[in-house]
Amino acid sequence: MKYNFRLFWRTFYRSFFDSKNTTARLTRKRIIFLALFYLVWPIGGLIHWFCFALDDILFPAYKNHPIEKPLFILGNLRSGSTFLHRLLSRDTETFTSLTTWDIYLTPSVTQKKFTQLIARLDNKYLSGTLHKLLYKFDAATLGKIKIHPISFFQPEEDENIHLHIWDGYFVTFLFPFMDEMPNYQHFDEALSPAHKKRIMTFYRSMIQRHMYANGKKYFVAKNPAFSAKIETLAEFFPEARIIYLARNPLDMLPSTISWINYARRQFTDPGEGFFYIDEIVDMTQHWYSHPLQYLDAHPSPRHLIMKYDDLIQRPETVIRAFYEQFGYPDKPGLPVIIDQAVKETLTFNSDHAYSYESMGFTREQIVAMYPEVFKRFNFETREPFVESELVKVERKN
Repeated sequence: MKYNFRLFWRTFYRSFFDSKNTTARLTRKRIIFLALFYLVWPIGGLIHWFCFALDDILFPAYKNHPIEKPLFILGNLRSGSTFLHRLLSRDTETFTSLTTWDIYLTPSVTQKKFTQLIARLDNKYLSGTLHKLLYKFDAATLGKIKIHPISFFQPEEDENIHLHIWDGYFVTFLFPFMDEMPNYQHFDEALSPAHKKRIMTFYRSMIQRHMYANGKKYFVAKNPAFSAKIETLAEFFPEARIIYLARNPLDMLPSTISWINYARRQFTDPGEGFFYIDEIVDMTQHWYSHPLQYLDAHPSPRHLIMKYDDLIQRPETVIRAFYEQFGYPDKPGLPVIIDQAVKETLTFNSDHAYSYESMGFTREQIVAMYPEVFKRFNFETREPFVESELVKVERKN
């Protein structure tokens, strides 16, 4: 496993010495973030990498742990992947996923085993007191984020795991110096074979550690960023089941622009307005075209292309169908799981509002930017009667 020290140095240098006229300018907010980040992250990284080394000594069998029929949910950001991912993760008898806790606090087998021991002792001798305190802390911190439901204990997008080698698209949320970054948005086409192998070897090892430590059978992940690396994904996970979720660009694009601006604004202070428009348009166009071209060229019962509208209108029918198609065991309690997931989604109140007009787009421009997508999926191009409410309350992802 190799850490991208060059990129780490370049993001450090740009942050402190060459951030003028960028969206990561050195304002008071940015300085506070950088001070906290460089105080905490390097120490945490050293602990994680020490534990990765311990894994090789204490639990070497993880390296040979099988990853059977892993399920990867792809598509553009804001296309319903979080809803489907968290719904499937409720089927704990079948699936396991990386949670925020797994990704950032216990990525190694050693750390997972240690926290599992603490959890057993807490349950046996403290009546779950530590567990309750952690949930209260979670609700008071991550639970306050209102654009997207986040929790230490909820499944999360495991593209985040690449922060541990400082080599993935999510680095751009903390350090949006796009001219310094490898072209992760066009992963399959833009990165060298050696670079792709380095990243994906690390990712696979992280999944093996998780599966080994938790003893679950099937892994499920939602990774919109994997839309750009679908070819490499299939190479490293030959048994992979892939679901591609497609959402109407008229809903997806403004929601993605809003989300990326919101996420990066947590760590930067760029000023008023929406930024990164050209980057996001190019990325979303590629994250439609590239995976769809691959799936069309590689027809397989292990692949499924699904419309977002079909998923939210008849989730049980859709999910039962791909359980059977992909060879996952039937789940008698699936209706209860779906009902719980839908209720949780409906009760989440997002506090971010947006419109594509405020971003400088017209409906006609967006339709013209994604002609093949509208044609293929027969997406609505006219003004829907309740559009303002649909885009104001992002409850499906």
